[in-house]
Amino acid sequence: MSRNEVLFTAITKGNRKVVEEQVNAGVAAGGNVVELLTGTMIPAMREIGERFSRNEVYVPEMLIAARAMASGLKIIEPILARVGHKPLAKICVGTVKGDLHDIGKNLVAMMLKGAGYEVEDLGVDCDVAKFQAAVDRGAQVVLCSALLTTTMPYMKTVTEGLKAKGVKVVIGGAPVTPQYACEIGAAAYGSDANEAVKVVDALVGANR
Repeated sequence: MSRNEVLFTAITKGNRKVVEEQVNAGVAAGGNVVELLTGTMIPAMREIGERFSRNEVYVPEMLIAARAMASGLKIIEPILARVGHKPLAKICVGTVKGDLHDIGKNLVAMMLKGAGYEVEDLGVDCDVAKFQAAVDRGAQVVLCSALLTTTMPYMKTVTEGLKAKGVKVVIGGAPVTPQYACEIGAAAYGSDANEAVKVVDALVGANR
């Protein structure tokens, strides 16, 4: 199945109406929704992520594209479930205890979902117990966000609290650095939403 260029462009430009029209048309025509997802929709989100990393688009454009992608996913998810299509892995994301910032965390969650992952968004002000519960529900990778230097230390609490679970912890946020990730024993660091997807891909062995 060749790439649907109209759908691809609609996602990258955040045109939700066209995304819904194209996905509905594909479903009505009896098209392979798995191929639609993996051949057009996920590559479109990957493209917008690369543009973001190159500073060609910014957070508002990323959010609009992610929401357009989500509108398409909402249509095909029931079909994917019926045909037994499995997500690449289950991931949980959350902003750590004491921190109520969520824009970066939301963007990471949207990008991961757009990349083919099942994502549980734990919200903000998450204590270690909340992350542990998500792991008990099947999360294979935990992503922690912090925007404040005062809440960064809680990332260490989460990392240490999850050691016994054998789960990978990825950290990110404005004040966070790769060096800090190493210091606290996190599995990896993501500088932005696009890199977070690449990091998770590497941790779970996803082939793109």
